[in-house]
Amino acid sequence: MTVKQLSVFLENKPGKLAEILKVLKQKNIDIRALSLADTSEFGILRMIVSDPQGAYRELKQSLVQVSLTDVIAVAVSDEPGGLLAVLTCLQDSGLSLEYAYAFVGKHAGTAYVVLRTDDTGRAVAALAEQGIRMLGEEEILSL
Repeated sequence: MTVKQLSVFLENKPGKLAEILKVLKQKNIDIRALSLADTSEFGILRMIVSDPQGAYRELKQSLVQVSLTDVIAVAVSDEPGGLLAVLTCLQDSGLSLEYAYAFVGKHAGTAYVVLRTDDTGRAVAALAEQGIRMLGEEEILSL
């Protein structure tokens, strides 16, 4: 089970992130999770949004460099070591974690983490085999 993630390439200049957020606001697209990694020259904004296809289309029309990527969202126990079972499962399956970021929801005791691995299909199968709960896009939007 995967979800669509938007990845946006941004120049590291004042106002660039605000430009992206304005486009999403104008189309009533809600951000459910995000991560921003930067260097001195550029940044990569990664987002889970309420309408990934619509956001992709609107950002492309705004001449923004954007892509859609399949990622995995998991629910873990919100306690020390809660993410360890997920990472151990990936490691035991010979998979590499490329990046991860977390977001919050309305359910106390549960944390949510977005993962990108070197092989999404194998990762989904390995996590499912271990009974690790993965979220679909509809469930993320309900959080």
